[in-house]
Amino acid sequence: MEGVLKIVLRLSKSVNVIAEVTLTFMMFLTVADVILRSFKRPIVGTYELVAFSGAVAIGFSVPLTSWMRGHVSVDLFTSRFSQRAKDIFDIGTRCLVIALFILVGWRLIKYGMDLHRVKEVSMTLQMPFYPVAYGLGISFFIQCLVLFCDILKISGGKYE
Repeated sequence: MEGVLKIVLRLSKSVNVIAEVTLTFMMFLTVADVILRSFKRPIVGTYELVAFSGAVAIGFSVPLTSWMRGHVSVDLFTSRFSQRAKDIFDIGTRCLVIALFILVGWRLIKYGMDLHRVKEVSMTLQMPFYPVAYGLGISFFIQCLVLFCDILKISGGKYE
């Protein structure tokens, strides 16, 4: 079990590095565009690049954020449960969310295949859309692995 947890954590950290680099790129691009606009020399395609980058930054940061339990959680409802009932509730919700992320990830991969087939590109820079769809689909499958690891931790009594 520990080996699986380490592999999934490493995978989550890897895609999070991509999210961090992308977020940094967005920041520098936006600042450069604002500065250059004051000189009447805007960067062509900034809007498209920021839109693509925003999707990547958000989607690729989800697995590690989930691993670290960085999302907002309201346990008002479950705070009155026994530990066993909380564990059952947590496992049940993780199973539902895994099903949701599998569905969304699969649809994103399928959507990426459609975008690739029809050669859909952005208007200004003519950048293809499909790599972003593929990347987000893969990130969501990694999220499924993170949620599966949560189930393993809950079952093993190691979920904090």
